[in-house]
Amino acid sequence: MSSPATTITVDFSHAKLASRNYEIAIAPQSLPYLGKKMMELEIGKKSKKVLVVSNPVIFKHYGTTVTTSLQSVGYEVADLILPAGERYKNANSLQKIYDAALAHRLERGSTIVALGGGVIGDMAGYAAATWLRGISLVQVPTTLLAMVDSAIGGKTGINHPQGKNLIGAFHQPRLVWVDPDVLRTLPAREFRTAMAEVIKYGVIWDAELFEQMLQSKRLDQLRYIKPDLLFAILSRCARAKAEIVSQDEKEGNIRAILNYGHTIGHAIEAVTNYRLFNHGEAVGLGMIAAGAIAASLNFWTEAERAKQQILIEKAGLPQQLPTDIDLHEIVAALSKDKKVTDGKVQFVVPTTIGKAMVTDQVTADTVSKVLTQNLTP
Repeated sequence: MSSPATTITVDFSHAKLASRNYEIAIAPQSLPYLGKKMMELEIGKKSKKVLVVSNPVIFKHYGTTVTTSLQSVGYEVADLILPAGERYKNANSLQKIYDAALAHRLERGSTIVALGGGVIGDMAGYAAATWLRGISLVQVPTTLLAMVDSAIGGKTGINHPQGKNLIGAFHQPRLVWVDPDVLRTLPAREFRTAMAEVIKYGVIWDAELFEQMLQSKRLDQLRYIKPDLLFAILSRCARAKAEIVSQDEKEGNIRAILNYGHTIGHAIEAVTNYRLFNHGEAVGLGMIAAGAIAASLNFWTEAERAKQQILIEKAGLPQQLPTDIDLHEIVAALSKDKKVTDGKVQFVVPTTIGKAMVTDQVTADTVSKVLTQNLTP
């Protein structure tokens, strides 16, 4: 198979890690060349067996393209289709991946390809981390959320009934292969909610990206995002994630700032049984709360908080909780967060646009007050 046309733009962000370096490639119209790239990187050199893990909708759109790409260069391909949705990110789905790995005789030199969004990427990644004590993983994200965040950095895992991502492992992929063209089939809601993670990167790391997004009239649909802004979003978020993870692979220090909005967001997801809000929507609500907490404690200014609010509104993200949600349950759920240290919840708060820090000085009373003032009608 020939290489992609020279008119195709490719951006490589190299994640330099102690455990493994890998490429993050962003290339329109590149999905048919996945197999060729994997072969160039000698992924599967000792075993050509590949298990593609996906969900029904994504596999219907792109499964044949990916399978053909892999088979055309000599890989032996099997597939496993799992139900879509956060509520299926559990031990039962993980067991199905293990069963497929056994049925298809995956070896230590074999590869799992995660074709899908964050849920598929997290589960397939954890299976790759634990099958035969670790086999190769290739991430092929098909949602904006996965492209800018979850497919990069090596966090893998599943949910426990009482908490999100409580079971997991760090397992870096061999390659992250991003084809922006697949976003054309992404449902509008999924695009909107992914913008929460994009806004997050602007708030905690990339003030220039933040300003670029402020200049856009709308951020809620792909058709309103100009090509140069879309590429900036994909490449700058990937670069930011790679830079942060390269400094702190196992989240012992600076990587914790990637959890901005996630502490309260995860609590909202858990309290609503992962059914009312999807991940990005919950993170957006968490960012509203965290931004308000930061302003109330004078970590950043009210004007900066207001600018974040403008981006959240442009992205069409939810800005309030339903009246029947008990705010006390959300506060209580924070104690089960995996980032609790010595009984104290670790909150990520911005100190200015483009910078953030972690603090354990946010009290339950402060959280309750902010939730009441900012997330209720």
